[in-house]
Amino acid sequence: MIKIFCVNTQTTEEFEEGTSLIDMLPKFKFEQPYPILSAKVNNVSQGLKYRAFNSRQVEFLDYRSYLGRSVYCNSLCFLLFKAIKDIYPNSKVVIKRPISKGYFCSVDKGDGTQLTEEQLEEVRKRMRHLVDKDIPFRRYEVRQEEAIELFTKLGYEDKVKLLRSVNDVYVNYYALGSTIDYYYDALLSSTGYMKVWSLTMYRGGLLLRVPDRHHPEELAPFFEQPKTFDVFAETSKWNKIMGLSNVGDVNLECARGEASDLIKVAEALQEKKIVQIAEEINRRVHSETPVKIVLITGPSSSGKSTFCKRLSIQLKACGLHPISFSTDDYFVNRLDTPKLPDGSYDFDNFDTVDHEYLQNDIIRLMKGETVEVPEYNFKTGIREMNGKKLKLEEGMVLLVEGIHALNPKLTDRLPESCKYRVFINTITSISLDDHNCIPTSDNRLLRRIMRDYNKGAFTARESIANWPNVRRAEVKWIYRFQENADVMFNSTYILEFAVLRSHAEQILMTVPKNCPEYSDAHRLQKFLNYFTPVSDKDIPSTSLIRSFIGGSNL
Repeated sequence: MIKIFCVNTQTTEEFEEGTSLIDMLPKFKFEQPYPILSAKVNNVSQGLKYRAFNSRQVEFLDYRSYLGRSVYCNSLCFLLFKAIKDIYPNSKVVIKRPISKGYFCSVDKGDGTQLTEEQLEEVRKRMRHLVDKDIPFRRYEVRQEEAIELFTKLGYEDKVKLLRSVNDVYVNYYALGSTIDYYYDALLSSTGYMKVWSLTMYRGGLLLRVPDRHHPEELAPFFEQPKTFDVFAETSKWNKIMGLSNVGDVNLECARGEASDLIKVAEALQEKKIVQIAEEINRRVHSETPVKIVLITGPSSSGKSTFCKRLSIQLKACGLHPISFSTDDYFVNRLDTPKLPDGSYDFDNFDTVDHEYLQNDIIRLMKGETVEVPEYNFKTGIREMNGKKLKLEEGMVLLVEGIHALNPKLTDRLPESCKYRVFINTITSISLDDHNCIPTSDNRLLRRIMRDYNKGAFTARESIANWPNVRRAEVKWIYRFQENADVMFNSTYILEFAVLRSHAEQILMTVPKNCPEYSDAHRLQKFLNYFTPVSDKDIPSTSLIRSFIGGSNL
């Protein structure tokens, strides 16, 4: 017999060796408003078919958890793939990226044509049929060579490239009926769990919509994101220029010794975009309704500060004279900071910024006055006046950078015509393979972990623990304004994870196995293993990545 400690109930039960999690679940009585989808076993993500042969700690998860959502959404992507394959055996399905509270997908039926609305309805019917049949997802663990041989016969070149570039002895793949696929994380135990989803035509492809994270019995609300989609399309075009469509392609190029050139091309493409933005601002500054202020925002670890500095250089090249400050310097004193329900400080709240004071200073600057702007002392938690004075003269433009820069309330007394808004995002266009997207938030989480660790601000465990609060604040205070931007800039590039791997692995290993944060650290370590590590020696000192791995001279 083995002993299983359940985190949900804080109780221990005994089971026969080899009992699966799904068979253990009925023994633990706790409130389950939504179906249990997966679990953490000793703080590592596992599917419900996992069998325990030794005593373990288990925490059961539903859709409201990150891991539960991941398992559901991966399984839903497999369901879509199988339904289309059942109807169109020669089809090619690519799950491209999360967007608009769903997944954007492209489908080629095998004859070079896309689905019609009538054919899409047949796919929906097939998906509903597979759900009603409650077909099990079966996991197979085989030697890497055997998996490569299997996917080669199936013609899945994307998976072959990925697996050939990963140094594993054994790998897992999944089967749904007679359909085979590869997923880097666990899947549901069967199709019957997937009651909530929708499939619609969207921008030349399909949008696979998923449940709401807070109310899994309902679809997540749809939000049109045309500008975000355009940035994704632009980044995909950049990848096409470099001849890369998935991580397997990147790894193969790195193995051929092409990493240095890929870094140079990626940096050049980003600099080209910054130049285009600077030229547009310059045009607007000299228009009949001149721009006076550039508002720059983005979520945590998107690279706002470094982008602001690089944009300043390009604005100077246009003949302008930029001056800048951060909204962080207008933070209220620490004791006046809004608090979260648990009593901790809510540093992402809009009222953390003294927006009235900030806007008054901007108005005075636009009138031509000399203004002494504050500097926030993050050690003492006090806003200080240290003699930093700004004046907005002819040929100058003011850059304001911070997480609330696009919030309309921050500059609601200023004419709209004088503003130019920039939103910095981390849109990861490349995928592991055709069916495994890279979560954009993981990109930023890795950046934040390294930045916090290198600055000595927080340990990796503390950064991971605080990440859910950061994400909630972003949804509430930042992302809701992104489509108001005049332009979006994507701060990621194709070799980022390969460069981050060498820096992040040792830091992630500092997270203790016996704490809840280990599940994310383990997941990120596992994910980074898919990337061939690349040295940062060719990363220029002005790169956005340098602000996270060190070595920046901006």
